[in-house]
Amino acid sequence: MSNLRLPESSSVRTLLLDAGGVLVRPDFERVAEALRSHDVAAEAPSKRELDQPPREGLATDEERGWVYFNLLLRHAGITRSAGTDAALVDLKAWHDRHNLWDLVPEGVEEALRAFKGAGLRLAVVSNANGTVRHLLDRLGLFEFFEVVIDSAEENVEKPDPRIFKIALERIGAEAGEAVHVGDIYNVDVVGARGAGLRVVLVDEAGLYPDADCPRVRSLGELAVHLVSDTGRGTDFLLDSGTAQ
Repeated sequence: MSNLRLPESSSVRTLLLDAGGVLVRPDFERVAEALRSHDVAAEAPSKRELDQPPREGLATDEERGWVYFNLLLRHAGITRSAGTDAALVDLKAWHDRHNLWDLVPEGVEEALRAFKGAGLRLAVVSNANGTVRHLLDRLGLFEFFEVVIDSAEENVEKPDPRIFKIALERIGAEAGEAVHVGDIYNVDVVGARGAGLRVVLVDEAGLYPDADCPRVRSLGELAVHLVSDTGRGTDFLLDSGTAQ
């Protein structure tokens, strides 16, 4: 099977899902008013610039997270100042307590229900700060997952293959029957492949046209593909408006 084709539904029993960028997005309402009209235009190039191999770029998720909003400001055309630096400090403090990535994109909950309806087992594998379990519970998403792996709790983070192997062991799945769904190539694709997993890249903004892996625009698109051959998830297909 080509590396660019989505996995056949009959070959998938377990999905490992990234949190940030797949299940949730940053809450731009908490970011300075000046970013309000620039969130989409600033987010895409910021994410792509952030996606570098660890040896060439930022080594840890904490470093990537701190730089992320600086990149947002630059791509939004906002000059760094004492005020923007102070705002970033405030945002980071709030994130450390509650997690700033608390907007659920349209269609995510419906996709999760479709996956569960099709009999798939679900786990979260996230580079995070110890708040993901609480975040998912706060957003009403925790019920969908059998296992939640937060890198801060495990002391290992993507792209280290060990974090994926921890998830597989906790949920009781073999790598050959599982697929990881993430949004950053050098973190999600590289790491999951190192653990023997197939990978689907969520690429809403079309940042990875040359990626050597299957891509979808949203979790909903993947749900349509995986449930369409199972005879289940019909309500999702009809509600999504994407069934052909």
